[in-house]
Order: sequence, then structure tokens, then C-alpha cells
Amino acid sequence: MKPGIHPNYIEATVTCACGKVFTTRSTKPQLRTDLCSVCHPFYTGEQRIVDSAGQVERFMRRMDAASNNEARPSKRQQRLTARATEVEEQRLRAEEAAAEEARQQAAAQAERRESRKAAAEEVASPLKPADEEAAVAPDAGEIESSAPAESDETASKASDEGET
Repeated sequence: MKPGIHPNYIEATVTCACGKVFTTRSTKPQLRTDLCSVCHPFYTGEQRIVDSAGQVERFMRRMDAASNNEARPSKRQQRLTARATEVEEQRLRAEEAAAEEARQQAAAQAERRESRKAAAEEVASPLKPADEEAAVAPDAGEIESSAPAESDETASKASDEGET
């Protein structure tokens, strides 16, 4: 061994949390420990939780808090729920938009049907509304009046010819 580079290896006193004191060799003169061969659960057969720096106590407090707050979802669960709600809202908006588009298409289709029906009626009836009145069967009085009207026309033509 090289001289001067190693620490001093001296006798040390070890004190356990249970109160047992024994000696050994170490680079430090005093050592403190939580467990020893007298109080370790493996040697004693006790069921004991060894708590170093309060970790077990902190864990137990967290477990109690978690069991008391079972109704409160975790942050991850909250995010998942929020995302599912958002997706559901988007789906509903899409359905509403599709239904509105279908209503508009149905209205446009009904309008086209009506215009085609009106066009078909117009084609089927070539007479205009003014001509329809003339096409109605004339009464007996109208027949008489229409005949002299033709005679009057013929007479007026003849008179015009005679004047010339």
C-alpha cells in the first residue's frame, strides 16, 4: 500500500436505535444505526416496519388521503374525461350540421319538385290564362252575338271597299 493516501482505520463505537452499543473498526470514531442484530425483524421474528427518515409514515398518510378521496378522480382521469366530453361535443355538432344540411337538401329538393310540377302543368296546358277564358264553352247568347260580329266585320270591309 502506498503510504499517506489511505484514511486512518480506527476502532469505532456503534450505537443502535434500540440502545445496544458495540465496537468495530471504521474510519469514523462514532457510528449510529437504526437496526442491529438484536432488533432487526429478521432475527427477532417481529412484524415491524422499519422507518427511515419518515418514508413509511409519509406513505401511510398518502394512502389514507387517497382512500378518503376516492370520489376525486386523478389528474389523468380528469384529462381523459375532459377529452371524451370534447369528442362527444364535436360529434354532436357534426350530427347537427349533417341534419341541418339534410334539411336544406330536402327543402331544395322539394322546391325543385314543385318547379318541375309547375313546368309540367304549363307544358300540359298550352293555353295561357287569358286564352282559357275564351276556350270556355260560350253560352247561346254569345254565339248569336259572335255571329253578327263576323257579319259586321264583313259589312265593314264591304263598306270600306265601296267608299273607295
